[in-house]
Amino acid sequence: MKTKKLGNQGLAVSELGLGCMGMSEFYSGRNEEESIATLHRALDLGVTFLDTADMYGPFTNEKLVGQAINDRRDQVILATKFGNVRSEDGGFRGVNGHPDYVRQACDASLKRLGVEVIDLYYQHRVDPNVPIEDTVGAMAELVQQGKVRYLGLSEAAPATIRRAHAVHPISALQTEYSLWSRDPEDEILPTIRELGIGFVPYSPLGRGFLSGQFTKPDDLPADDYRRNSPRFQGENFHKNLELVEQVKAIAATKGATPSQFALAWLLAQGDDIVPIPGTKRRKYLEENVAATDVTLTLDELKQIETVAPKGIAAGDRYPTQHMSAVNR
Repeated sequence: MKTKKLGNQGLAVSELGLGCMGMSEFYSGRNEEESIATLHRALDLGVTFLDTADMYGPFTNEKLVGQAINDRRDQVILATKFGNVRSEDGGFRGVNGHPDYVRQACDASLKRLGVEVIDLYYQHRVDPNVPIEDTVGAMAELVQQGKVRYLGLSEAAPATIRRAHAVHPISALQTEYSLWSRDPEDEILPTIRELGIGFVPYSPLGRGFLSGQFTKPDDLPADDYRRNSPRFQGENFHKNLELVEQVKAIAATKGATPSQFALAWLLAQGDDIVPIPGTKRRKYLEENVAATDVTLTLDELKQIETVAPKGIAAGDRYPTQHMSAVNR
């Protein structure tokens, strides 16, 4: 597993990370024992960049990750996030970027994770009611105090990124990016490359859709969060399935799975890009890791431009009430 730099502050991570959210919430079929085994297998394979957040569970995913890495902390680049506020019963209470909350959230995450320092600390969503300078100022204090090593933002707009970076260097921006979510190419990627900020695509497999495992909406269990996603519903589902079938066909010519092809495409977009595909099973982890051995030619990259141009996906990536919280 190669390493890549995120930002210019010294953060180096495995070229592929592991998103841990689904181990605790949103996706159906969780098994803590298998999740911990998956985390251990990731480290054995050189996937040392682990991504969690306080809201996942809520609060339980950080505990799970902390338990798994307890005796292997020195092998891990640990990223977590704050800002999406939830209650113990799972209710959502909005976004909070107030400096006092930043400090409180960090201390709580450190305790749940069982670590003394967080390697990469993201603001999960930008609070429209708090100047980004105030939020990042409080995050910078955490760096000075030795509680956090590097700072990140998630789903922030270009202007917000610039303002934040002027307060304290931002090492990484996390935003959805995949073959069916290419919006970052318009303004986000040019901005962060100008500023020297690394890019961490989440949902690089389109929440599993690009893996080809779904053929009809009912393939999703009744308790799976993705049933609420516009891209997994009705006519949108069937239009998006056409894209997946084309990706499958191209991947087959490479002897790769659709997931491996989609990840290889992302890895080919730049040395500053580190996808974090999520999985809770060793089988899929190993499949994803094998994507690092798939090399795409210029002709193949041109071919995928024809198959999956910007805007190809049918439907918004989040339900309407959640779209207002992204890219602000």
